Amino acid sequence: MPNEPAARASAIDHVGIAVPDLDEAIEFYQAKFGLEVAVLEVNEEQGVREAMLRAPGDDGTGTAIQLLAPLSPDSAIGKFIARSGPGLQQLAFRVNDVAQAGDGLRSAGVKVLYDEPRHGTSDSKVNFVHPKSAGGVLVELVEPAAAD
Repeated sequence: MPNEPAARASAIDHVGIAVPDLDEAIEFYQAKFGLEVAVLEVNEEQGVREAMLRAPGDDGTGTAIQLLAPLSPDSAIGKFIARSGPGLQQLAFRVNDVAQAGDGLRSAGVKVLYDEPRHGTSDSKVNFVHPKSAGGVLVELVEPAAAD
């Protein structure tokens, strides 16, 4: 039997795409793929204006596309676009407890970016695994906000 994972993902939460113009990107994904905006917000802490797009009829449990536009050129997304251009920026796994997942990964020798979870989309809690620890992929860990 394989060893217990350092962090157990329950689903692929979303795929993050860095875009220079959020409104233009939303229009593209709506017009070309029929996706619908589920969430539109500004996250000052992360330095982004963002939208979560979902397939029609998705009740919020499926995988979303997250469009991320920088609030300033010196934000993480602004720097990403300057360095790599627009495109895939991260893969996010849904977890039950992001703090526990981060601790488990750190204990397994994985570089986790923040000591404590940060504020994410729709009041979720998030942390990130450094790309150097994940085969060149920025991995986000997402603990959705508790349902009301």
